[in-house]
Amino acid sequence: MALNPVLRETTMNLLRTGFLIAVMTALFLMVGFVVGGQTGMVIAFLISLAMTAFSFWSSDTLVLRMHGAQEVDERSAPEYYDIIRQLCANAQLPMPRVCVMHSPQPNAFATGRGPSKSAVCASTGLLEMMSKEEVTGVMAHELAHIKNRDTLTMAVAATLAGSISMLANFGLWFGGGNRERSPLGPFGVILVAIAAPFAAMLVQMAISRSREYAADALGAEICQRPLWLASALAKLEQLRGRIPMRSAEAAPATAHMFIVNPLTGRGFDSLFITHPQTANRIAALEEIAREMGQLQQPGTSGIPPIAELSDAGAGPNAAGAGPWG
Repeated sequence: MALNPVLRETTMNLLRTGFLIAVMTALFLMVGFVVGGQTGMVIAFLISLAMTAFSFWSSDTLVLRMHGAQEVDERSAPEYYDIIRQLCANAQLPMPRVCVMHSPQPNAFATGRGPSKSAVCASTGLLEMMSKEEVTGVMAHELAHIKNRDTLTMAVAATLAGSISMLANFGLWFGGGNRERSPLGPFGVILVAIAAPFAAMLVQMAISRSREYAADALGAEICQRPLWLASALAKLEQLRGRIPMRSAEAAPATAHMFIVNPLTGRGFDSLFITHPQTANRIAALEEIAREMGQLQQPGTSGIPPIAELSDAGAGPNAAGAGPWG
C-alpha cells in the first residue's frame, strides 16, 4: 500500500498543530500585555515557560494519578501486555508503561513526554467489553499518539489553556489599579478576561481534533487492520454516553486525551467537543481499509451505523473477551 497520502496528511496535521500552539502562546502573551502592559507580557512569558516545563516533566504522572491508573505487567495482565508488546514492535517504539484504570466505561488514553517516557492506559470496561481485535485497534491508536508525540503536544496545549484562564481571572479579579494602566483600560481587561479563556479552549479543541485523525491513520498502519479500530470506535461512541467515568467528570480538562470523549455530554460539557465526529473517523478508516485491499467498497465493512448499534456486541461475554488480568 502506498502510504504517501497518510504521510502527507500527518505532515499537514503537524504543521497545523504547530501553528495552533503558536496561536495559543501568542494569546497568552496578549492577555499578559492587556492586563499589565509590557511588564505583564514578560511575566506571562515567564509563566508560560515554567508551566510548559512542568508539563514536560510531570504531566504523565499527574494524569495517571488523576484517573487512578495502576501499572500492570506480563504476569498480571498477560494478554493485554502482549498486545502492547507486539504493537510496539510493529511501530518500532520502546515499551511504554502499561496501565489499567478501574472504570466501567470502555476507553483508553496515552500520556508522557515522548516515546522513551510514556504510558498507555486502558479502562477495565474496554478490556471486558471489547474483543481482542478491537482492543488491538484501540491501543494501536494510542501508540500512534506516542509515536507522533501528541501526548506532549496536548499536555502543553492543556497547560497553556489553563494558564490563560488563570491569568485572565487574575487580571479580572485582582488587577486593581493595574486595570487603569492596561493599554485597553479597565473595560478592555474585562473583555479579554472573558474572551481569552474561551478562545484558548477553542484552539485546544482544534488541536485535539486534528491529532485524532492522524492517530487513527497511523494506528491503522501499526496494526494493519483499520477495521478493528473502526469497529471499536462504533462501540465506544455508543457506550460512553451511557456509562459515566467518574474520574473524567471530576477532571474534564483531561477529556481530550481519551480515544473518545469520556464525558457524558450532559449540560455544559456538550458545548465543547474535543474529538471529531466518530462517524467521520470510521469513514476515514474504511477508506484506508479500501486502499489496503481489505474493503471493496466503503460502507460494506459490516460495522453498523452508530445510531443502530445494539448492545449485542458488547459486554463481559463478548466474543474475544478474555482473561485480561
